[in-house]
Amino acid sequence: MSVSLLNNNYIICNAKVVNEGCVSQCHVYVHNGMIEGIYAASESLDSLPILSQVPVIDAHGQYLMPGMIDAHVHFRQPGATHKADMYSESRAALAGGVTSVMDMPNVNPPTVTNALLEERFEMGHRNMQCNYSFYLAATDGNISEIQKIDKSRVCGVKLFIGSSTGNLLISNDTVLEQVLSTEGLPLAVHAEDESMIQSNMQAYKIRYGENVPIQCHSVIRSREACVAATSKMIDKARKYHSQMHILHVSTANELQLLQKAACDNITFEVCPSYLYFCDEDYQEFGSKIKCNPAIKTAGDKLSLIQAAAMGAVSTVGSDHAPHLWAEKQQPYFSCPSGMPMVQHSMLILLKMVKQGILSIEQLAALTAHHPADIYHVDKRGYIREGYYADMILVDMDAAVEVNKNNIYYKCKWSPLEGKSFPASVTATFVNGVKVYDKGQFADNSLAMELKFNR
Repeated sequence: MSVSLLNNNYIICNAKVVNEGCVSQCHVYVHNGMIEGIYAASESLDSLPILSQVPVIDAHGQYLMPGMIDAHVHFRQPGATHKADMYSESRAALAGGVTSVMDMPNVNPPTVTNALLEERFEMGHRNMQCNYSFYLAATDGNISEIQKIDKSRVCGVKLFIGSSTGNLLISNDTVLEQVLSTEGLPLAVHAEDESMIQSNMQAYKIRYGENVPIQCHSVIRSREACVAATSKMIDKARKYHSQMHILHVSTANELQLLQKAACDNITFEVCPSYLYFCDEDYQEFGSKIKCNPAIKTAGDKLSLIQAAAMGAVSTVGSDHAPHLWAEKQQPYFSCPSGMPMVQHSMLILLKMVKQGILSIEQLAALTAHHPADIYHVDKRGYIREGYYADMILVDMDAAVEVNKNNIYYKCKWSPLEGKSFPASVTATFVNGVKVYDKGQFADNSLAMELKFNR
């Protein structure tokens, strides 16, 4: 059953509005997809003539937050739509409180030219149910394409310093330095040392053949490989003053390097999977939690959690990377890395709020304010007058269990299946349209390309 589209004018009343470090009881007036007014809850709706004939959504004391801007997803279109596609995964994103995504370039064919970028934008226009942009991948041979990017449309350039999926590894240091000298674009970096990883792979293949135990993944894609690459990229960013965003930081050692660097032009992401799982969980979850970089130790997990609690983490991104269940059952070297997460990132983070690890204000900063600021997203990421009405309602007492009936990924599985969470997203608004409401969806023809102020 579809959710009927709301009138373009309505007011959300009695909400605990989470925005810019504060929680305030407010009414929020939406007009033609934009936030037109924010009023203290002490003001009677009857005293505001403009609102007297406007439909009312009573939030019943729920939290109203800016929707998550997930700057790290792999929606697999084009090239692997048997696993996922823009429609299915953006729909799952809505159920997870994600209102905007930035989709990675390691598709087939990989997004390495502006012509291929344009094709993906056209696919997004036809299929995306949330707002969207796409990265262009840097390679050893496409610096001229990077220099021609429309910086107002394209979210950033992806650098694979260690290969993950596809063949997008930059191996030429001269080319790397040209990319790093590019101004006005965020450089999103997958930082693992490829030579270390290949050496470890060979050693474990000699020892075990094809059937390497999954517990060895964090040794093959090792701490040292992450630290070496992250250290190298920090040095490069400082030298060239690049706007660098280090993706999926997985170790305490990298945190120390990033905190020591303390440069305004260097930011970093932590993924919910590294906040929820550790290498002890391979015994229970096996290859379901095989991802790159590998999930590390309980000590690393604790350090990442503490950094988030201290406000030392820039953003949280899902690194949503779905594969078919059958593919994940293959032997180690045939089993692809990655797990579906875009629908469930917020559940993990809300649980941390419920546990007192994060404040609800910190959650809004990590998932909305900071991504909007780092990528210079136009008029999104905050609940402000004049901004697009990309918002979510959160009920901190609405527990949910992840199960087959409420998993919306095309691959139809999640490593969190069977797990319960104490709080959940109850409604999602994109450009003012209520597109998700307690398990019901409205097809969203109003999803938009993100724009960037650069």
